[in-house]
Amino acid sequence: MRELTIGKNDSGQRLDKFLSKTLYRMPDSLMYRYIRQKKIKVNRKRAEGNTLLCEGDTVQLFIKDDFFTRNESSASFFGFAPKISVVYEDENILVCDKRPGVLVHPDSSGEDRNTLLLHIKAYLYQNGEYNPEDEQSFAPSLCNRIDRNTGGLVIAAKNATALREMNRIIREDLLSKYYLCIVHGSFSNRSDTVESYLIKDHEKNQVMISDEPVSGWKKIITSYRCLKTSDDLSLLEVNLLTGRTHQIRAHLAHLGHPILGDGKYGHNRNDRSKGFKYQALYSYRIVFKTV
Repeated sequence: MRELTIGKNDSGQRLDKFLSKTLYRMPDSLMYRYIRQKKIKVNRKRAEGNTLLCEGDTVQLFIKDDFFTRNESSASFFGFAPKISVVYEDENILVCDKRPGVLVHPDSSGEDRNTLLLHIKAYLYQNGEYNPEDEQSFAPSLCNRIDRNTGGLVIAAKNATALREMNRIIREDLLSKYYLCIVHGSFSNRSDTVESYLIKDHEKNQVMISDEPVSGWKKIITSYRCLKTSDDLSLLEVNLLTGRTHQIRAHLAHLGHPILGDGKYGHNRNDRSKGFKYQALYSYRIVFKTV
């Protein structure tokens, strides 16, 4: 039997959510069976999957030791030199400037040693603000994401309370994200807000856009302002009003203005011949709305 004490970063979540993070090797079906069979208890009493945990609670687990293998340890950061550009930091969040070409977190490609998230964890570990050995269910997490080949501002939460609050702010649309991009062509309307519909082809990791509603397609809203036009290229400020996969890139291409250097939705061969390796798209400003 093992007993886990609920710490500050563990509190405020359901028992099943806590267990899925702490015992990441355990299948959900087995976890719920153990809860039903009273092999997992809270404060030595029978519990349910939706039991809300509080700081100081104890969780008793009458299960095999195999499930307690850690997903991450402090050894992950030994000899690791974090490379991040911090633009803002306090005791709760960190905002950094991601370089184009860097993954924000591990994906299906299997690359996990050069992600922004790993560099942030190493940075916090070396500053004494995070140690995986001291945590049971929490790790510093990203609150927003941008494409690998897009650069710009990414917010990370340093603790569970900050993560929940940032998720609430984003969910309640209290955060505005602004991008700068260079696109092909000039605009007759110097500013506009455009609504369309989007669906993702997961196999191709590509999206399609329709101007008319289609069953199963998601509504997207993109607002832009043309700042400058020169040599058949335009500099735009884009306000992302809905956050869908590849929304800015696909939406602007659908409007006839693909982003310079975009290999998926643009004129990549011609752009690359001119030296543009990545799409000219940058998340440059984040605004917290007041209520």
